[in-house]
Amino acid sequence: MKTKFSLILLSFLVVLPVSCQQVDSKKNKPNTTITPIKVVSFDGFNRAYFASGCFWCVEAIYESLKGVEESISGYSGGHTKNPTYESSNTGKTGHAEAVEIIYNPEIISFKLLVDVYFGSQNISQVNGQGNDIGSQYRSIIFYQNEKEKNIIADKIKALYKENPDRKVAAEVMPFQKFWIAEKYHQDYERLHPNNSYIQNVSIPRLKKFQNKFPELLKENLKH
Repeated sequence: MKTKFSLILLSFLVVLPVSCQQVDSKKNKPNTTITPIKVVSFDGFNRAYFASGCFWCVEAIYESLKGVEESISGYSGGHTKNPTYESSNTGKTGHAEAVEIIYNPEIISFKLLVDVYFGSQNISQVNGQGNDIGSQYRSIIFYQNEKEKNIIADKIKALYKENPDRKVAAEVMPFQKFWIAEKYHQDYERLHPNNSYIQNVSIPRLKKFQNKFPELLKENLKH
């Protein structure tokens, strides 16, 4: 399934000029000089892009949602072409570990995906999640149009209203390109359940999310 949707994505991406500046992350304000790239819907499915720490964790969280057809691990938000796991870990590419969410907007909205994004991480941690530290693990939320940008802005305002003293660390960026990660990273949590990182980090993070949003889970994952 990943191969099918990845080929579709590559076929329908529109390439636009990219500036080297992205976002004022301190204020969670997108750089309005960059035109976001809109990924064309196909066969009723839309795509959304998020970065929130290790992509193994984030991929599993989104794949547990009703209406999400697929979640793919990769890299986004940087300035280099064809990033790899090794190069992104240097922090010199500008990319963060990210996920591409392929979802049915008739079942789950972009707004709900944003709620899940902020509800499944430590929103105040800068450049990382938990013990995963570095710019490659920073939180970024990407938008493809004005409607999505406004949804993100409204959510961040609501979070500050709930707790004015709590920092929202996520950068807000106009989407430019998603680079699919190496094959061995895909479905890593499902395929490597006994891996120590999966056992000690990914699964606890997933379970914490699932307990928080039980109404959003696929039927086979409900208790």
